[in-house]
Amino acid sequence: MIQSVGLTKQFVRTLKKGKKEEFYAVDNISFKANQGEILGVLGPNGAGKTTLLRMLGSLMEPTIGHVIIEDRNGNEITDKTSLKKHIGYLSENTKLYGRFTVREMLSIFGELYGFSKEEINEKIENTNNILNMSEFLDNRIEKLSTGQKQRTSIARCLLHDPEIYIFDEPTLGLDIISSKAIIDFMKQEKNRGKSVLYSTHYMEEAEYLCDRIIMINKGKIIAEGTPEELRKQTETGNLRDTFFALVEGGDCDEL
Repeated sequence: MIQSVGLTKQFVRTLKKGKKEEFYAVDNISFKANQGEILGVLGPNGAGKTTLLRMLGSLMEPTIGHVIIEDRNGNEITDKTSLKKHIGYLSENTKLYGRFTVREMLSIFGELYGFSKEEINEKIENTNNILNMSEFLDNRIEKLSTGQKQRTSIARCLLHDPEIYIFDEPTLGLDIISSKAIIDFMKQEKNRGKSVLYSTHYMEEAEYLCDRIIMINKGKIIAEGTPEELRKQTETGNLRDTFFALVEGGDCDEL
């Protein structure tokens, strides 16, 4: 389980003539993602989604608020090293090591997690089976397609079998086949009892995949519920229309 408690992130931006202005990228956001659940985080560019996910993944310190992460036994994890072992974080701009093959890179990460050579080989084989990477597992990363690189990034996230996945735009710019592999993976991990937080611009994809959704605009949650509940609340037929109804005619950046 992962819970956001009043998460707030304040930044300072420079305006014309050097004037500085404080603003909130994330403003007092609270919610909980449970075991065996895919929670969608939806909103336009600049809504605060990535900042929120980075705080949840312990990659950024909040200005105010905190994150609660519990293991499967309901015990809160407070040690930062242990936290990282429970989280698999994927950003849309995750960097990979182009000169290595996929297998070599995964082996290096396996060593960093403290696994034996036998454990690493077993985990790479399991990961290969989940993400169907046989055709490029021994190819250099710099030679891979966009979809293959994204599957490699996800393989890095799942190698240590985390309890929580945080995915920021995992299918952005991918072809249908690569997107399906990633969507199937998220559904499979949900069925294994994992918590999946998933940010996307693709409303139709979120409608199909997510158990619950939080919609964010200008750093604040404007709605939360199942796709069906949100459609019913706004008397709309799809999540795209739901979002625009919630911001009263589209007072937001483009989705």
